[in-house]
Amino acid sequence: MSNSSSEMFKTALDELGAVLARVDGDRIDAACGMLVGARQIVVFGCGREALQVKGFAMRLYHLGLPVSVVGDMTTPPVGQGNVLLVSSGPGETSTVLTLMRIAREAGATVLLLTAQAGGSAAGLADLTLLIPAQTMADDQGPQKTSVLPMGSVFEGALFVLFEIMVLKLREMTAASPEAMRARHTNME
Repeated sequence: MSNSSSEMFKTALDELGAVLARVDGDRIDAACGMLVGARQIVVFGCGREALQVKGFAMRLYHLGLPVSVVGDMTTPPVGQGNVLLVSSGPGETSTVLTLMRIAREAGATVLLLTAQAGGSAAGLADLTLLIPAQTMADDQGPQKTSVLPMGSVFEGALFVLFEIMVLKLREMTAASPEAMRARHTNME
C-alpha cells in the first residue's frame, strides 16, 4: 500500500474514531432499551444511510428481535408498543419526516439517528441519538470537516455504532452467538 493510501486510511479512521468518541453512551443504552422493549421495530433510512440501517435490521433479526424495513411488502403497520428507528444525517429528509409523523400519530415511539440536533427530525423524535459527523448538509465550503466525501463519515459511524449496539443488545437479550448464527439465512 502506498504511503498516501496509508495516510488516507489513518485520517479516515481517526475521523470516525473522533465522531464515535462524542456519541453519548447513555443515549446508546437508552436506544438499546427502547429496541429490546419493542413489540415491533420498523427501520428506515434514505440513500447510503438505508444500507447501514438495513444491515442493522438484519442483525436485530439475528438477535431474535421483531424487525421490519419500511418499504418491504411484509412490514406491518406501526402502533402502540412499536419503535420506528430512522436515520436522517441532515435532519431534514422529507421522507423521514413524513414517516416520523405517521408513526407518532399511530402511537409508535420514534428513535432518530442524526448529525443535526437542531433539525426538524429531532423535534419529532422521542429519543435522538446524535452522531456528530459531517453529512451532505455540511460537506462544502468552510463547514467541511472530513476528508471523506459527502456523508461518508456519518454513514461509516452508523455502521460502527450499530455494531456496538448489537453487542449491547446481545447482552441484554442473552442471545448467544450460536443462536444468532442459527437465525442466519440458508438461502444464499
